[in-house]
Amino acid sequence: MSAREKKRTVGRVSAPTVYDVAERSGVSIATVSRVYRTPDSVRAQTRERVLEAARELGYVPSGNARGLASRTTGVLGLCFPDYADPDAEADAEADSDADDAVMLYSDQIIRGMERAARRHGYALLIAASLEGGPESLVAKVAGRVDGFAVLAQTVPTEDLEVISRRLPVVMLAGPREIDHLDHIVVANVDGERELTRHLIEDHGLRRLAFIGGDTDSPDAEARFRGFQEACRDAGIPVPDAPTVRTAMMTQAEGAGAAERLLDGGGQRPEAVLFANDQMAVGALRALARRGVRVPEDMAVTGFDGIPLSRIVQPPLTTVRQPIRQLGEQAVELLVQRLNNAGREPVSLTLPVSPIRRRSCGCG
Repeated sequence: MSAREKKRTVGRVSAPTVYDVAERSGVSIATVSRVYRTPDSVRAQTRERVLEAARELGYVPSGNARGLASRTTGVLGLCFPDYADPDAEADAEADSDADDAVMLYSDQIIRGMERAARRHGYALLIAASLEGGPESLVAKVAGRVDGFAVLAQTVPTEDLEVISRRLPVVMLAGPREIDHLDHIVVANVDGERELTRHLIEDHGLRRLAFIGGDTDSPDAEARFRGFQEACRDAGIPVPDAPTVRTAMMTQAEGAGAAERLLDGGGQRPEAVLFANDQMAVGALRALARRGVRVPEDMAVTGFDGIPLSRIVQPPLTTVRQPIRQLGEQAVELLVQRLNNAGREPVSLTLPVSPIRRRSCGCG
């Protein structure tokens, strides 16, 4: 029994959480959520492992605990689109000791919110689903929480306008679409600009490709702007659009983008900058299968700083954003707003930090 479990068993400090179940069963937090919401979407073996971990811990999901879900106080919510990455989940299933290494972007936001909510005496209710569209997310959360955080492009702006008249709402990532709402973003443009400059100035690379996401992804678009600025400053051609756009920023899409670059003819890029780490990880594997050496033949970088970036081969150069701090700050702003509804809205920009590793030629 781990020290954490002993503390819970002896002191009954707090009830088990979705994070505890994810850690015990070796899957992502989003997978645990799907086991309870849409069990048929999860492999039977994985589903049973999650349910067994929940039974051992005595975990009761908030969606099933109707008493918790129907309270008007004591619960904060998080809305985000559940973009599953099957390859990342396969990594978790293949390595039961992976633990935090397989945590993805949304998992870490959840972890940050959960920790901060617990400190303030709140429970956390998660609405993460694409089924039924964004309106179903609003229906799941609004009216069942005291306030909630919403990731950009998850809920229509007009719906947020209506909800924010009676509930505190914090927007995470993306542009500040509603001036009277609290808002948290990371320095996406600055981080990508600094990373691109590093490739150009420190490694002498000038044939660069940027792999972006859908135009509806504000973070990916901001990172592309940082890439453009660095190219402009260095006097190299500035592309109007990413070299490749992907529909979903997953490992599989990153691998596909790498294949397209290799099969496209003409000169290969000297470096490929991906809009997130998950795509970059998929690309590293695809390049290895094709016999392309990283970084000798092609440098590869990502963005986010998820734990997986440090254990892939070669370790991934990336821009680390404070993902858990995003979740923690969201809770802090919600609690402040609940305690003082009339205070001025806050817009925070959290700093990022480039991490130089072997995939770009450092380390």
